[in-house]
Amino acid sequence: MKAVRFYGKEDVRVEDIEEPQVRPGTVKIRPAFNGICGSDLHLYHDGPMPPAPTSDSPHPLSGETLPVVLGHEFSGVVEELGDGVEGLAVGDHVVVEPLMVDGTCPACQKGAYNLCEQMGFIGISGRGGGLSEHIVVEERWVHPVGDMPLDQAAMIEPLSVALHSVKHAQAKAGQTAVVGGAGPIGLLVAAVLKAFGVKTIVSEVSKIRRETATSTGVADVVVDPANEDLKSVVLSETNGAGADLAFDAAGVGVVVNQLLEVLGGNGRLEIVAIHSKPIELNIVAQLTMQDRQIGSSIGYAHDHAEAIELVRSGKVDLQPFITSRIRPDEIVEKGFERLITNKDSEVKILVEMS
Repeated sequence: MKAVRFYGKEDVRVEDIEEPQVRPGTVKIRPAFNGICGSDLHLYHDGPMPPAPTSDSPHPLSGETLPVVLGHEFSGVVEELGDGVEGLAVGDHVVVEPLMVDGTCPACQKGAYNLCEQMGFIGISGRGGGLSEHIVVEERWVHPVGDMPLDQAAMIEPLSVALHSVKHAQAKAGQTAVVGGAGPIGLLVAAVLKAFGVKTIVSEVSKIRRETATSTGVADVVVDPANEDLKSVVLSETNGAGADLAFDAAGVGVVVNQLLEVLGGNGRLEIVAIHSKPIELNIVAQLTMQDRQIGSSIGYAHDHAEAIELVRSGKVDLQPFITSRIRPDEIVEKGFERLITNKDSEVKILVEMS
C-alpha cells in the first residue's frame, strides 16, 4: 500500500509498504482525510523530536525507529473488525484518537492518559498513520462520527485539543473570554467558547486571520493589538470589569502579558500554545494582587466523544476552517511549504487519501 513516511529533517517520501493486518481487539480503517498539524511542520523542518523516534532510538511503546508513517489528524471508514470488537461495523465513518499510552503509569491509572509518562502518537511515534491507504488501530481509540462529512471529521482531533483547554479553564456561559492568536487552535478555541455560551474577543495582528475569525463567526469582537488598545476594548465590552478568561494560543511572551493585562480580578489565563522559550512574569502584580489563576493544558483525554457531539449538534461548524485539499504526493510543496510561506491564509490543509 502507499504511505507517506517521515525519514528525518526535510525528508518525507511516498512509498509502498506492507499493508497492516487486523488483530484481535483492533479495527482496520481506510483513511479518508488527514489534516496537517503544526507538529508535522516542526518534524519536517526541524527533524525528529519527542515523541517521534530517531533512526537509532525507538519509541518505548511502538518499538519503532525512523522512518514512520505520518498523520495523526484523520478520519476514515471501517474496513474490517478484529475478534472481540463491539459497537462498530464495517462501513462506519470514524475518527481516531491517535494516542499510544502504557496504561500503567500514575497518570494513566487515574484516567489522565494525556499525561502518560511514555506518551506516543499514532502517526508520529509509529503504529502507522493517517497518511496511508490502510491502518489498524486498537478499538479504544476509534470513535464513530455518524453522518458527519469525513473532511470535517478529520478536524475532530484539533477540536478536541481546543475543547480540552476550554473545559480545563472551567469556562461557563455568560463569561467573557479573550483569545490571543487566531491560528488553527485559537480559532477552534473561540468556536468552542461560543458553543459554551461565552462572549469571545479575538486578538490577532494578522489581517487575514482577523478576517477569518470574523467570517467564521467564532468571534464576537476582533481586535488588532498592534493598532488598537486591547485593554480599552475589553473594558468597554465588559463594563469595566475585565475578562473572566483569557487563552494564549500564540505561544509568545508579549501575548501572555497582554492577556494578563486584560483579565479582571479572579480571572484565569489558560495556556494552550506550546512555548519554545521561557517567559518572565511579575507574579505579584500580574497574579497575586489580582487573585488570578494561570493554568495550562495539553492534548485531550476523554474529549473526542464530546467534540464529535459539538459538531453533530450544529454548535460548532468545522467546514469554514478547511482552506485547502491536496493529494499525498503534494504534501511537501502544497502542504508543509505552503503552511510556512502562506500560513496566514491557511487554517487547515487536508490531504485527501481516497
